Amino acid sequence: MTVEIHELDSRLLAGNPLGDPTLRRVPVYLPPGYERSTRRYPLLVAMAGFQGTGLTYLNYNYYQPNLPQMLDALIEGGMPPVIVVMVDGMTGLGGNQYIDSPAVGPWAAHVCDELVPWAEARFRCLGGREHRGCFGKSSGGYGALMMGLEHADVFGAIVSHSGDAYFEYCYWPFFPKSVQALRRAGGLTKWLHTWRGYDRLPSWSSPLVEIVAMAAFYSPDPEAKHGFVLPFEPKTGEVRADVFERWRRRDPVNLVEARRAALASLRLLFFDCGNNDELHLQHGARILARRLTDAGVEHTYEAFDDGHAGINYRYKASLPLLARALSPT
Repeated sequence: MTVEIHELDSRLLAGNPLGDPTLRRVPVYLPPGYERSTRRYPLLVAMAGFQGTGLTYLNYNYYQPNLPQMLDALIEGGMPPVIVVMVDGMTGLGGNQYIDSPAVGPWAAHVCDELVPWAEARFRCLGGREHRGCFGKSSGGYGALMMGLEHADVFGAIVSHSGDAYFEYCYWPFFPKSVQALRRAGGLTKWLHTWRGYDRLPSWSSPLVEIVAMAAFYSPDPEAKHGFVLPFEPKTGEVRADVFERWRRRDPVNLVEARRAALASLRLLFFDCGNNDELHLQHGARILARRLTDAGVEHTYEAFDDGHAGINYRYKASLPLLARALSPT
């Protein structure tokens, strides 16, 4: 296999409110035989889940191959060869939803307007949205869905594994736990100033890390002290219906009707979820499938017998479909 680690200095991320670095480390997978040929290939953009980044796709795991190893095996087995760019999406809030937010930065624009043109100028990509695809898992799966919903002019095919959907189920269970964690942490200001100082994040803080980051993406507010507002009152825990309604506007299940034409233009829309997903995302996937069916949008939805973690093996089911959808006929 050939994996190169490149550095991309982002103009769009300059001056981002979190002070995150603009210099990004971008792993790039090149298919077998790339160096010896003049052939051009489809371009896939991989987006990691929350608390992950592009380099996470290279991690060693005895029980499961990492992404480059899996790609080599799939191509050897007959999958059309592809180039894969892995987004360095880590932020100071612990992860990314890959949408634009004034509280975090223009992350969708970074992917669409910087990373894709950079890759196509540097590597032998076929070029054009009909040869570009996007995939990811969890928050990366959400990001992939949003690319299909809002940036179908850039990407012609989408794969989402266990992507965030139907926020009432996947986020609401975290709200009371986050309220408790805020009290234990001494409030939001103190938490934001101290949470990265732990040698190991305490278990009680995990829901809070997630909800604070989601609020920065889904309910940014330049007038608020931290640039975003939480979906509940920190002192009482009462849900703020007006804020959560803003979250719902970023929920894929609520965007299908308005973005039907964009979704219908995709060469592939594949998504799945485990029947035992601990974040209740299986319900969101089923709702999304029903709404796509009702809207007359062609898609492939698969359920499988597993939970949320350790499901990278599902790429074996999706990536061959993605590569074939984007390869020249």
